[in-house]
Amino acid sequence: MVAATISSEKIDLLIYGPTKPIVENGFSDQFVLHSFETTADLERLTPAVAEKIRGAAVTYNTVRGDSKTLARFPKLEIVAAFGVGYDHVDAAYARDHNIVVTNTPDVLTEEVADVAMGLLIATLREFVKADRYLRSGLWMTQNFPLSVGSLRDRKVGMVGMGRIGQAIARRLDASRVPVVYHTRNPAPGVSYKHYPDLIEMAKAVDTLILILPGGPSTTKMINADVMKALGPRGVIINVARGTVVDEPALIAALKSGTILAAGLDVFANEPTVPDELRAMQNVVLLPHIGSGSVVTRNAMDQLVVDNLKAWFAGKPPLTPVAETPVKSR
Repeated sequence: MVAATISSEKIDLLIYGPTKPIVENGFSDQFVLHSFETTADLERLTPAVAEKIRGAAVTYNTVRGDSKTLARFPKLEIVAAFGVGYDHVDAAYARDHNIVVTNTPDVLTEEVADVAMGLLIATLREFVKADRYLRSGLWMTQNFPLSVGSLRDRKVGMVGMGRIGQAIARRLDASRVPVVYHTRNPAPGVSYKHYPDLIEMAKAVDTLILILPGGPSTTKMINADVMKALGPRGVIINVARGTVVDEPALIAALKSGTILAAGLDVFANEPTVPDELRAMQNVVLLPHIGSGSVVTRNAMDQLVVDNLKAWFAGKPPLTPVAETPVKSR
């Protein structure tokens, strides 16, 4: 990796994505910030300035740090990405060009796990539907129908068992819900039953909670075959990436009764959500709020800043991703 020199030299940083006060105000006068909120905005960046950029903060996954974008910055040393998922940044290109990539894990683990658990219960017990029922005045004339779903008779298969997956599993343990999981390899230190085959796990459970990385290797992993194996009591909760689910197959499965219901915090083409999903009563839809509290988003923003400041102080970044490890500075 390129070692940064510690001096009074000005350091040019690209701030790419939605404006965030903690990021914009997090750097000393030693840093010169160049802020661009959208991909279209970035086109205004002149080649002369691009040649000076040494670090980049990618403040949300709505902008792409793909190879074409990263190649514009010949002196780029580090990309600090907002979010635990970093499929919006081409980490392979970064590795091959001696660019460190960081993300913001840990600080959002419990928040996302809370949302996953809440989304599961809301989907099974039809909380959103019940809220609308009460607001409409129908409760004045008749009781709300009993929910078909319940957490009490469920067995959950986790697709992914990283930090957040384990935090979700702890909550399920406390609720006395059996847990198994699917990953390519068994997770170290995890005692839950591991299924190397996703279809076999789907046959053995009635609920899937998705908390795995996005990217080409997981695109449409949850397909029609998986949904058929899950069966008519099946519930899918997605707090990962919208791309991991075959969205048309999910819509078809929900319409036909192949599965019972779904709770979705993420979608294939955010913020666009298919009209068919929005019209369904057996789906709970959230606008990608997994980590969306003030306290957690502030912590994530600060970690973006802290990774960049550590690097340019000559120290290792706090949270480099696996593809671009930093052994020492």
